[in-house]
Amino acid sequence: MAAPNPPSAPVPHIALEQWRALIAVVEAGGYAQAAEVLFKSQSAVTYAVQKIESQLGVRAFEIQGRKAVLTPVGQMLYRRALALVEQASDLEQAARKLSAGWEAEIGLAVEIVFPPDVLLDCLARFGAEAPRTRIEVIESVLGGTGEALLTGQADIAITPHVPPGFLGRPLMRMRIVAAAHPDHPLHQLGRTLGEQDLRPHRRLNVRETSSTRDKRSLILEVEQRWTFSSIATSIAAACAGHGFAWFPEPRIAAELADGRLKILPLGGAEVRCLEMYLVVADPDFAGPGVRRLAEILGEAVAGLEG
Repeated sequence: MAAPNPPSAPVPHIALEQWRALIAVVEAGGYAQAAEVLFKSQSAVTYAVQKIESQLGVRAFEIQGRKAVLTPVGQMLYRRALALVEQASDLEQAARKLSAGWEAEIGLAVEIVFPPDVLLDCLARFGAEAPRTRIEVIESVLGGTGEALLTGQADIAITPHVPPGFLGRPLMRMRIVAAAHPDHPLHQLGRTLGEQDLRPHRRLNVRETSSTRDKRSLILEVEQRWTFSSIATSIAAACAGHGFAWFPEPRIAAELADGRLKILPLGGAEVRCLEMYLVVADPDFAGPGVRRLAEILGEAVAGLEG
């Protein structure tokens, strides 16, 4: 006896164009306005919405005066329709990318603590393999990297914070060290320092690049603070004796080696470890360029640790 065929998925009876018509009526404020937005006749828009209502046996709108107002069921349909149309659009774009071969442009968001020499080596390797693919590098601080993923600016991100809805694989553990010029007053104390010793002195920060800056993300609140947009300027200020800061150790390796900076003696607290993650924004539909660049970044970091 032949095995029964598995049940097939239900065939949708409502077209995306009908859902787009419902969305347009809501967002434009009426059938006539929606018809102008969609470049259709008002009767066509009205028919599309009525078709949804008749197919589902519900009322999406009720007329109040001259305005179409959503019913409670209509509000649910509107929210779900937005998600459905957005998913369909994402699917179409992903399919076009895959059919077109290597992507024309890739957005790469990188936390500034990531070693720039490693990043440049990876870009050079990728550029040799895909010279026609443009790379948009977004150098970000703290929440800015996650925001680049959430807003769709980044196809790949190197970040210490994986935002909800994304998957990240551990890439590397970064050492962050507290440092100042050897002649800084903190070094002149000649002993192990505590938090109370740091508070009266100027901290050199790099501004967070997300649009919603969280002041609680500061490692230590101090009385004096200079905030820069560039880590290079922060390092230069520290080398000039203007304050102290926590820096990614690879970024100040030369300054530590030649004596322009010296790690502060904080009894072990002068070193903090930051876990960095590699995130591909949409792994299911990532194009060959995104997959290859992510692979090169992973190989480069594995080579450092090996």
